Amino acid sequence: MKSLIIATISALIIFSSPSQARDDLVHLNIEQVLTSSKAAGVLNPNIKLYFGEQSYPAPSEHYGEVVTNKKTNAFGKSDEEACSWVFLSAIKALQQRAVREGHNAVVDITSYYKKNEYKSNEEFECGAGTLMAGVALKGKIVSL
Repeated sequence: MKSLIIATISALIIFSSPSQARDDLVHLNIEQVLTSSKAAGVLNPNIKLYFGEQSYPAPSEHYGEVVTNKKTNAFGKSDEEACSWVFLSAIKALQQRAVREGHNAVVDITSYYKKNEYKSNEEFECGAGTLMAGVALKGKIVSL
């Protein structure tokens, strides 16, 4: 019993030490994730999405800028798997907000991880760690 307690405490010390902490920035392809089998049934096809500096029709109404910050369990998952899942969760939150506010698009979507803006038409940014992965996005809710 005593050796089990010592082993448990040792494991906790080893796995909670700063040398085990990881917060890597990962960049993944937006289109690949949005067209993946995971995206089917998660995203709302009626809410249009425009990333970075992609052009879009002139909005007839503006709601304003919103931010979403999502996290997911990354333990035992590849960075790509965890980041793809949490990106879909963040996009879903933006789409749900657009619906709630009575609009049909989210434009100028940029990554906003740790309040650092990463603007791209093709990629999003994800913070990938040993236990958690996170994606923060900001975008403007509009009606097109």
